[in-house]
Amino acid sequence: MVCFEDLLAEAQAAPFSGWDLSWLDARSCTQDLPWSYAAEVASRAGAATTMLDMGTGGGELLATIRPHPERTVATESWPPNVPVAAGRLRPLGIPVVHCDGAPENMSAGAAAASPGQPGLLPFAGGAFDLVINKHESFRGDEVARVLAPGGTFITQQVDYHNDDDLYRLLGLEPPPEPQTWLPLATSQLTAAGLTILATAAGQSIRHFDHVGAVIYYLKIVGWAVPEYSPDTFLPRLREASQTTSAWPWPLTERRFLVAAAKPGG
Repeated sequence: MVCFEDLLAEAQAAPFSGWDLSWLDARSCTQDLPWSYAAEVASRAGAATTMLDMGTGGGELLATIRPHPERTVATESWPPNVPVAAGRLRPLGIPVVHCDGAPENMSAGAAAASPGQPGLLPFAGGAFDLVINKHESFRGDEVARVLAPGGTFITQQVDYHNDDDLYRLLGLEPPPEPQTWLPLATSQLTAAGLTILATAAGQSIRHFDHVGAVIYYLKIVGWAVPEYSPDTFLPRLREASQTTSAWPWPLTERRFLVAAAKPGG
């Protein structure tokens, strides 16, 4: 069995760029959700002439959408990701625009958009037939503004309780969150004048092969468990790694999908 120190060193040294999860995927196994976000996007992209991908990360998923509309644009709010996404997407004819991110939609305040609130999209009104969004915050009013009449918005979001199993692994009590924020997301969109076409909620389970995969995951998604710090929790992780019956460790990942349309067209 590989010792804890070797797994720790490997995880800490492992690279991460854009939103490339290949290192983690090689050390974990994930079940499919009841739907495929990529398939949902692809089924709509073929009929669109213009498309916006909000929060493209490193452009990993957008680069796989075939065919994509001739006029496809991506945004990204985290500056280090912008050149990564540009290097991947510009050869495909897809420009990448850096813009500010919107407030987290999980807060009720996000529904009360105001002109001074972050999250403005630097595009003309009615510019896109299709706006897609995977795990990115959004302003419902801005999505509605940039959608053409009859256009569609599709988003997949991370739901509450997504990281409860990590809390338990670290010996922490999971936060007392509501069961889901799907109703809040749909209310933000309907308040912006969009019509909800479909919703879905589901979960998949990611099995981490060993503690090194967990350490890497916590390194790249530090917001998942705000209380986490490597120095504080290494003793707990070392202890967990020695409980061989606990591995592979299951993490229940909770997601929901919303498709909405702008009236008209």
